[in-house]
Amino acid sequence: MRAFSPTLQAALLNRTIVFRDFLWLIPRDMETGNPAPYGFWSGAGNITAQVVNPLSGVAVERNFEGAGALISISDIPAVSNITVQDVTIRMSQLNAESQAVVRGYDLKQARVEIYSGYFDPVSRVLLEPAFCRFQGFVDTAPVTTPKEGDDGYIELTCTSHTSELTRINPDTRSDDSQQLRAPGDGFFRDVVAVTEWDVSWGQASQSGGGSPYSSGGGFGAG
Repeated sequence: MRAFSPTLQAALLNRTIVFRDFLWLIPRDMETGNPAPYGFWSGAGNITAQVVNPLSGVAVERNFEGAGALISISDIPAVSNITVQDVTIRMSQLNAESQAVVRGYDLKQARVEIYSGYFDPVSRVLLEPAFCRFQGFVDTAPVTTPKEGDDGYIELTCTSHTSELTRINPDTRSDDSQQLRAPGDGFFRDVVAVTEWDVSWGQASQSGGGSPYSSGGGFGAG
């Protein structure tokens, strides 16, 4: 359970609060492959706001673009397990900044972080650094081309970082693969032939198998 500061608790109880979403994307530069972080928020204008970095737990300042770039974010389940969560983010197709990020950078598996911020309705100041509600990766980022009279938008489909736990290691149990990981390690040296070994336990085998353990006749050899 997340702990709120006394100031934020009082504002929540009195319902004197303004809620805003913050979106932090880290796509890659098409040419260099270097990360190119970019922020959007659901308020008007540009803002420099403090958010709590989910990796370090330390508050950091980041710049976020406003003016309608971020349209909506689907519900984010508040769970305390490792189930994979999916979130859909809709962004304006007409906004120049959102167009630049989606069309000008590589968003495939880009890191994404979603924060919630609470503002004082009078001073318009964050009551405390925005906290992270979701962190994961972008799966798809299609740009729809609407018919005349319909709405167009950019829709990011994101999967939570717990999806990393479902990845399968494509490596093989072979001597060649083991040498790449640990040169000189002979653990998998006989992995191909071991299925044909005839290992005797008790009396000596008469089949003449090629196992290095059958020559002594096993435990029952006299």
